Amino acid sequence: MTNGQSAIRPLKLVVAALVERDGRYLIARRPQGKHLGGLWEFPGGKMESGESPEECLAREMVEELDLTVQVGDIFTSVFHRYDEFDLLMLVFRCACGTGEPRALHCSEFRWATPAELASFSFPPADDPIVARLRREA
Repeated sequence: MTNGQSAIRPLKLVVAALVERDGRYLIARRPQGKHLGGLWEFPGGKMESGESPEECLAREMVEELDLTVQVGDIFTSVFHRYDEFDLLMLVFRCACGTGEPRALHCSEFRWATPAELASFSFPPADDPIVARLRREA
């Protein structure tokens, strides 16, 4: 573009859950074949039209992990520029509701302490979350 203008890039608005149990956080591995497949993430997903962030996160947790959660306060927000799109992620603290997680739309899940998070490969947008959890531990 010219005259100081830049191209409009797609923006994806997503939510993620920080579910903590006994000092460990729930993380899920992205399925192979998807964008950033094989990397670990804090579970969540893309908001649908007309959905609040809290509604989206509750829906995504059931769809991905068969887990009901009570969505709490925002822990942080993250903006990251990927090659294909820009990402704005709202990260909420969540409490487990009923049931135990099951890997439905993720390849696997784990409970990890903040120190253990460093041994998992996360997408770049998740790095500030991991760093903050490690600092606060």
